[in-house]
Amino acid sequence: MQAILGDYNDLKITRFTESGAYLDGGDGMEILMPKRYTSATMHPGDVVRVFVYLDQENRPVATTERPLAKVGEFACLTVAWLNRHDAFLKWGLMKDLFVPFSEQSVKMEKDHAYIIYIYVDEISGRIVGSSKLDRHISKHTESLQPRDEVEVLVYKQTDIGYKAIILGPNCEGLLYRNEVFRPLSYGDRLTAYVKKVRSDGNVDLVLQTAGRQHTEDFAVTLLRALQEKPNHFIALSDNSAPEEIYNLFGVSKKTFKRAVGALYKERLITITDDGITLAN
Repeated sequence: MQAILGDYNDLKITRFTESGAYLDGGDGMEILMPKRYTSATMHPGDVVRVFVYLDQENRPVATTERPLAKVGEFACLTVAWLNRHDAFLKWGLMKDLFVPFSEQSVKMEKDHAYIIYIYVDEISGRIVGSSKLDRHISKHTESLQPRDEVEVLVYKQTDIGYKAIILGPNCEGLLYRNEVFRPLSYGDRLTAYVKKVRSDGNVDLVLQTAGRQHTEDFAVTLLRALQEKPNHFIALSDNSAPEEIYNLFGVSKKTFKRAVGALYKERLITITDDGITLAN
């Protein structure tokens, strides 16, 4: 089986030289793993997990380093250096990721971060990046179901919320502004939950799980927080701002109020205008 460029591969060591270890890349091809990545415990016949990319001469090379993203993935990467038109981004490997001028949605600047998609160019065979995201975002949402936990990358702010790339299926989702209780910025990577997959393929996202289980989970968190306070008191109430509640607990005001109601019903807390206190 031939090694996959721009991905992790489990390859067998065939021999060692002064340059490093040569690995069986399939179809009679050997791939060098430079000496800096070898160890005294490695022997011919051992299988090692490596990332395969191209060196400065565009030859396949193997490394035990882990890039920030691989081919077929999106990531927010910083520009390391520029030539006249092209950009080279830091992605965790010895050789920076090439982003040609033709694949830049805006002209890139040094030390600025951009969300890019990594792919293998069919003409040159090189691993390249593109910040022209629309052509790489998938329309396929069949694998998603309501309540699924997903990793997302925020890439655009609109009047109604924040567009995010759902990593994995690489499709687009939307976090509605009135359901977000924390500042979000371009390039933020965070956990979200699928709220709804619409018939037109659009996906609604939320930053918290919904329903009874989430309320019950947070009620336990809130009770423990009260128990750990020296005076068993937290200065949050119905009059507290949603942002204040989120900054302290990372939940919406709606979830907070439901949990408070559940704890009060069980007579585990008392409620005042100033906050909540652990019951005696």
